[in-house]
Amino acid sequence: MIDLLLSSSKNMVSPELRSSVLAITGSCIKVSPLAESLMWRAERLFFLNGEQDLSAFLLVDLGIVKFPDYKCIISDPIFPNRRDLLSYEEAIEISQIMVESLDENNSELVLRCIEVSSSRMSIALQDGKCSSGGPMVAFFSYFSASWVYSKVVLLGVSFFEREKRYIDAISLLRQLLDAFIFDGRRGYWTLRLSVDLEHVGRLDESLQAAEDGLLDPWVRAGSRVALQRRVLRLGKPPRRWKVPSYSESVKRKIFEVHVQGRLLNCKTGMKSIFYNEDGEQCGVEQLALHYYAGEGGGWQGVHTESGIWLTIFGVLMWDIIFADVPHVFRTKFQTAPLDLETDSFYEVRKGLIEELLDKIQDGMAEEILITSWESHVGTACRGVNWEKHSLADLRAAVKCIGGHCLASICRHLAQDYRSWSSGMPDLLLWRLHDCYRGEAKLVEVKGPRDRLSEQQRAWLLVLMDCGFNVEVCKVTPPPAPS
Repeated sequence: MIDLLLSSSKNMVSPELRSSVLAITGSCIKVSPLAESLMWRAERLFFLNGEQDLSAFLLVDLGIVKFPDYKCIISDPIFPNRRDLLSYEEAIEISQIMVESLDENNSELVLRCIEVSSSRMSIALQDGKCSSGGPMVAFFSYFSASWVYSKVVLLGVSFFEREKRYIDAISLLRQLLDAFIFDGRRGYWTLRLSVDLEHVGRLDESLQAAEDGLLDPWVRAGSRVALQRRVLRLGKPPRRWKVPSYSESVKRKIFEVHVQGRLLNCKTGMKSIFYNEDGEQCGVEQLALHYYAGEGGGWQGVHTESGIWLTIFGVLMWDIIFADVPHVFRTKFQTAPLDLETDSFYEVRKGLIEELLDKIQDGMAEEILITSWESHVGTACRGVNWEKHSLADLRAAVKCIGGHCLASICRHLAQDYRSWSSGMPDLLLWRLHDCYRGEAKLVEVKGPRDRLSEQQRAWLLVLMDCGFNVEVCKVTPPPAPS
């Protein structure tokens, strides 16, 4: 076969190769581009995403994947008409070209994609398609051409910032903020706008952008904390004389512990690797877990970041996540409702959610967790990792966290899953005192060159407000001998 391959010329394939391949494969059928396009459209219309395809049916039939049980209550189509669908598909194609052009460093094509996307977003703004509609229909906008173009424009912002073309980046960011009034991304856009204005020396405008952002109800979580910190830094006399009311809250000190470890590598851009006491290589999180299990207080725990919290949330909230709500389930192949990452998730189910949170606060979380786990284990659900987190670990964590703190975390995730589903501390530690009582601690671990992101800082401050025991563990190499 190798000889046959080598014998084929650049522009034609030898007859021997063709016959040999056909002898192995049998008859082959080439799908026409038109048929391929039709199948792509049918799959996207059915699944409403670019990740799933017809193999989902096969995975279910073979028992490899099990999707949750829920009712599809549909009265309104995602795409009101054919024109909207075709516009959406065209926007996706431009988005794909943009990504490929960035990968290939094709600046000319990147600029063309930015120009087209920006122009078409402006047309949608003039037609009132971007800024109209409140949070209750927010997830419908995810399937609009304007939404896709906004993602292309944001890629354009990053491109211009990388090229230090901050004026162009500022123009695009202002266009995004003008176009999308009800949007959870406004916090990130506002933060980028304030930073870029500072890059070009327009400090008064940078400060004003940050202050305006803090008045925006759609600026939340890490972006809000970042803007507050910018206002405190930029808003000193003589620009501003009045100290903001949130000053003391944002400037609160987060308790730190320092752990020494023998560093294996210290290259910039690479994850720090250490030797533990047994001489084995490990990351900073494993080194910290070893410390807390021993001299750090005899804690059990897991390196999880947001994973265990999303699993606990999904298992506890299962019946609410998959409740009978119109429009949010369109096929039997979903792992979450379409509105999970929008404000409508909480607003539509507020009564059910608050009733469950009351039970969690009253100490019933472990019972709910066990019942839900036994009923649904192995079923696919957004955020739930059945393999990584055992029921025993989840029960211990829930018991030690306590009802009040656990209800607070679940409320944050229910009200704004998009903003709060990332950035949680690296380690969840627990320590049982007896069969009924325990305590928990949340730890963000940082290596020698790491620092807290604004989202991580936001979570730590929120957790402190909820009554959690939180701290930052800084792992550093021992001082060099003198």
